[in-house]
Amino acid sequence: MTSMARPQGGRQFSSLIAIGLMLRKLSPLALILFAFGTAPVLAAESAPVTSAHDTATLVTDRDSVVAGGTLHVGLRLQLKPGWHTYWLNAGDAGEAPTLRTSASGAMTGMSEAIDFPTPVRISEGGLMSYAYTGDVLLPQRLKLEGKTGDVTLKAHADWLVCAATCVPESGDFSLTLPTGKGAPDSSAQGPLFAHASQASPMPSPFDAAVTPDGVLSLSGQGLSADSVKRAWFMPSVTGVIDQVAPQKLVAENGRITLGLHWIDASHKPSSLEGIVVLQDQAGQQTSLWINTGPVAGAARQDGKTGLVTQGNEAGTGDILHHPGSTRSTAPSTALWQLLVFAFLGGLILNLMPCVFPVLAMKAFSLARLGGSHRHEQIRSALAYTTGVMCSFAALGIVMIVLRSVGSAAGWGFQFQSPVFVIGVAWLLIMMALNLLGVFEVTAGRLGQDVTPRHGVWGDMLTGLLAVIVATPCTAPFMGAAIAAALGGPAWSGLLLFLAMGFGLASPYVAIATIPVLARHMPRPGAWMAILKQILAFPLLGTAVWLFWVACIQRGAMILPIGLGGAVGLGLAAWLFGVTQREAMVRGATRWVVIGRGVALVVVVLAGVSLVRIADSRAASPALAAQTGTGSVSYTPERLARLREEGKPVFIDMTAAWCITCMVNERVALQAAPVQKAFVAKNITYMKGDWTNRDETISAYLRDHGRDGVPLYVYYAPHKEGVVLPQILTVSGVLDAIR
Repeated sequence: MTSMARPQGGRQFSSLIAIGLMLRKLSPLALILFAFGTAPVLAAESAPVTSAHDTATLVTDRDSVVAGGTLHVGLRLQLKPGWHTYWLNAGDAGEAPTLRTSASGAMTGMSEAIDFPTPVRISEGGLMSYAYTGDVLLPQRLKLEGKTGDVTLKAHADWLVCAATCVPESGDFSLTLPTGKGAPDSSAQGPLFAHASQASPMPSPFDAAVTPDGVLSLSGQGLSADSVKRAWFMPSVTGVIDQVAPQKLVAENGRITLGLHWIDASHKPSSLEGIVVLQDQAGQQTSLWINTGPVAGAARQDGKTGLVTQGNEAGTGDILHHPGSTRSTAPSTALWQLLVFAFLGGLILNLMPCVFPVLAMKAFSLARLGGSHRHEQIRSALAYTTGVMCSFAALGIVMIVLRSVGSAAGWGFQFQSPVFVIGVAWLLIMMALNLLGVFEVTAGRLGQDVTPRHGVWGDMLTGLLAVIVATPCTAPFMGAAIAAALGGPAWSGLLLFLAMGFGLASPYVAIATIPVLARHMPRPGAWMAILKQILAFPLLGTAVWLFWVACIQRGAMILPIGLGGAVGLGLAAWLFGVTQREAMVRGATRWVVIGRGVALVVVVLAGVSLVRIADSRAASPALAAQTGTGSVSYTPERLARLREEGKPVFIDMTAAWCITCMVNERVALQAAPVQKAFVAKNITYMKGDWTNRDETISAYLRDHGRDGVPLYVYYAPHKEGVVLPQILTVSGVLDAIR
């Protein structure tokens, strides 16, 4: 596409639209003559690839080739009604088509990038897509070099078609053309290329700039409120502006501005590139390709005297509204939406298997509250919620601070420390011994009659433990919220972590504060003593899992330290319990003092043993990456090589301390149907082990908008990766790889 000289007058810009009107009135034959400047030629079309949604073919602008010449080829998609495919920037959802064409035989050549025509905008469900409908051609140029003779064109294309659902499609095409100048008597596909050329954006004749606050301006003669009734901008890449937000148009003689909304005001782009569509009073459109260059420092000009403001929002112009779709005028990444995601993620976190031990303790607390007065139930709920939210706030502050100093800390990062893992395992064992009656956490002084403590501090401790054991798991909606919390301002990040904490605590709050629910709680009785002891065993089971995690992190030699410390803490707990009962009967005797002194020494020795764990070296290779049938360890180089070879790859980013990961692996990834599908399709199952800190895996997670595991990505041959849900099912995995 050649550059255009800058217009010298208002009439010259208006002539652009006039030319467009004239072209639309020309016959197909005249369009061919206009587009190519020669007599029409017979084009060629490959055998079709047909699906229930469209018909795809490879087409050329002529039926023969000339050595040293340029051949126009293109992917033609004849889409069924209601279906669409995507532009270079698909928008908030979707994927751009790809087309790779090569020539072999007497002449050789490789195609250039697709010359994308101007798309239409589709607003659906509060999201914006840039798409094509109907009969669309995606053209390329192919420079041929060689001698006279037949030329065979081979092409591979991938594209995504969407309606109510999205279906990835692909096709391989072949076409043989002779040497010559083409037949002058007929033309079948020529008008397609003429129309695509007419629909492609022209280089902008106007000066383009964008200010730090998101005001895009075009300046030049010919721009006015009379010549530009509406306008909108479509960026060449996503993730820069809120593509759904209204773009306020302000026009005056020689200048127009569009008000854009940055997605992240703290990370503005250095420049903007994309299409500006200008629409005149008659509804005729002219599309211009712009590149603003460096972001200017000029302030907004909205209030300047003499500017004419037009009502211009996303939703006008060529936006297609699908039946039943809704449109949001708020930014798609508004803080309130992220807070909702964070709350829902914390709420769903209650259903994750890693939270089960604490849920068991909460069940006992709820049963105990069944006979309590309403004020005691509310006090307990508030104390538990305070413990949860303070813990989430502390965790969020630590992660935000670590990120600010360049650390790659992500969700669950503390479980990458074997000291933390062993410490939590010991804590759970002590809690289990408490539930089994080995000792009691009491209120009172030594030698006095003491009673078990089940008050505010106990509820807050339960909230703290809920957060500690919940962090190995991630729930739906949490990924976007955590990524936003760590990538935005500190104050908004802290709000998001608090929202997650309130989501985790909300079921307990609802049961304790809503009278109807509270009245249905069971009444206390003798059965509670049995329930209390039963609930100790999920805690012990979780401790066993944590010892296994530590073994993966530091090897089998860590087990004597971890298990030995557990035995020592069990001895300390038993001694403390014996002295409790002795003190209740006889007071603070010498044996009580000695017993508690020995218990304290054992606890100190256990703490000292953690130093040896901190000094131990990580196990190599990590055991987690070796689990599963036919898996290989993730490396960026291996993934790039497999994708270059056109082989399908399933990425499993996991960690031994992530129970959600383990459950997904057992329930879905190791299921016989999934394993058979992997083998049948020759899919490489690649696992990334994040059990220990790994900067390579951290970078991969960040590239996909995640700050924790699990993350599942499937790469079909010659396609970009598709991210799967965090909770896997057999049918979901099979649907993805199909």
